[in-house]
Amino acid sequence: MQAITLKLPETLYQQVQQLAEKRQRPLADILLEVITAVIPIADKGTPQLKGNLAHLAYLNDAALWQVARATLAPEQQQRLQALHDLQKTRLLSSKEQIEEQQLVTLYRETILVRAQAAVLLQQRGYNVSDPSQFTP
Repeated sequence: MQAITLKLPETLYQQVQQLAEKRQRPLADILLEVITAVIPIADKGTPQLKGNLAHLAYLNDAALWQVARATLAPEQQQRLQALHDLQKTRLLSSKEQIEEQQLVTLYRETILVRAQAAVLLQQRGYNVSDPSQFTP
């Protein structure tokens, strides 16, 4: 670990301090969680994905576990599977290709958010090595 000195605007410091008090955790731990959540996606992903990942650091443990178990809606999973099955038998129409790409992007982003939630849970002291913990 490297130690750093960080100067924060007063309003930002107060927000982080309040969050630390609310969670009953050290201020440094909260800042580390926020940085850990933001750095992997700082120059990647959609603005919505970046926002979702950055927001994870502010969630309590129960909410993080819920995010870590999130999946696509059953209808989305079924539609994506149906499109993949269609692809095996014929070319998808342009409309179907767009829909498939949107669902694949949503799936990838869901997996990324779940993984980041697991990283934060591990940093908070939870054992996340058992995959069955992440079953919805």
